[in-house]
Amino acid sequence: MEELENTIVEVLKSIFDPEIPVDIYELGLIYEVKIDADKNVAIDMTLTSPNCPVAETMPKEVEDKVGEIEGVKSSKVDIVFDPPWDKDMMSEEAKLELGFL
Repeated sequence: MEELENTIVEVLKSIFDPEIPVDIYELGLIYEVKIDADKNVAIDMTLTSPNCPVAETMPKEVEDKVGEIEGVKSSKVDIVFDPPWDKDMMSEEAKLELGFL
């Protein structure tokens, strides 16, 4: 299960916010990845703002790419805005990339 979770994280790191040149995982947009015993994956994620221009397409892209991973039975993304995203949720790597450090 840990190997599958690592693969999911690697896939999430391949998806970029089109307005910010950093992947959605390092940006802190992924709040939780849950994998049940049947390998159904549920992802809680947020967007940089509720009015994000990719609000419709990015969750679908995440669902599709995670759903294509070998061994994953299904993939579902829930968009949440609690807590609201802010730049403090970014990884050190993302902050460095964007010049916040």
